Amino acid sequence: MKDRPTEGLRYPFEEPPAGGAAVEVADGVLWMRLPLPMKLDHVNVYALDDGDGWTVIDTGFASKRSRAIWENLMQGPLGGKPVRRVIVTHHHPDHIGLAGWFQTTQGAELVTTRTAWLMARMLTLDAQDVPVPETVAFYRSAGMAPEVLAKRESERPFNFADVVAPLPLGFTRIADGDSITMGGRTWDIHTGHGHAPEQATFWSRDDDLVISADQILPSISPNIGVYATEPMADPIGDWLESCERFAGMARDDHFVLGGHKLPFTGLPLRMRQLIDNHHGALKRLMTFLDTPQAAGDCFMPLFRRNIGDAEYGLALVEAVAHLSHLYQTGQVTRARRDDDAWIYQRRD
Repeated sequence: MKDRPTEGLRYPFEEPPAGGAAVEVADGVLWMRLPLPMKLDHVNVYALDDGDGWTVIDTGFASKRSRAIWENLMQGPLGGKPVRRVIVTHHHPDHIGLAGWFQTTQGAELVTTRTAWLMARMLTLDAQDVPVPETVAFYRSAGMAPEVLAKRESERPFNFADVVAPLPLGFTRIADGDSITMGGRTWDIHTGHGHAPEQATFWSRDDDLVISADQILPSISPNIGVYATEPMADPIGDWLESCERFAGMARDDHFVLGGHKLPFTGLPLRMRQLIDNHHGALKRLMTFLDTPQAAGDCFMPLFRRNIGDAEYGLALVEAVAHLSHLYQTGQVTRARRDDDAWIYQRRD
């Protein structure tokens, strides 16, 4: 979801590192970027110097291009020292895509939350040539446009296995409340939810660094969606709870290293913006739901812009998430339409 302008945030580094290059954003902490073949065309990854080797945080997609970039990075900015540990913040493929490659080719230890590892390993083993009936039924219940549904029913869906390297058995678990040493610092681990379950963020005890993954980003709010795998999930409720919790920890001098966009300071303001952004979206939806609407009808009040073909799927699952939150908190009712779509209406 696009967000309001982020006046008040400060960006110490105005330009991202070029492909194959790294920027030292703090002592022993390198910021790098990997390309993504989508509208959000990059993911930020980090390497922390542990003396005899590196800890890498997140990896990018598994692709020939990404592997080549990593090989150049390891011989260049990483100075040929081994990558001994890969920390994955959450299970999405732009973050875990090459973790298995680091394990098998570098002998790296994989460190992540239990939910992230289980989700990623399950999804890599669940390759599909066409959507399964449960997914088609979910799309129909969301009010997906008929022409889009007809096309998707016969197409190969997005599969994790296409962009995530096979994950060997075995990982080291981290959890909320744990601490970890990397890059000469001790970091407290706090997990967030909504964009991804049990997403790990890292808060340095020794300076002002926060590695926030996709839980806290400047200028955009990460996608928060409901899927056929758990159609009654409430990720909006999870997201708002996480944001309120992180807001209580935020300091203005925190230097936030996110999974996308630029590193920034001004974290208390940003947390308020992220919270207000979704409360505003829910309020607009409530007004729109004076008359019954399906998720596929709610893009304009929710996003306040036209949604193109490339964004349609993510917009739909985010619309479902917001409507389901209103339904599960008792603010709207829902009923089946003749085409099996759920339609939601403001409760009198």
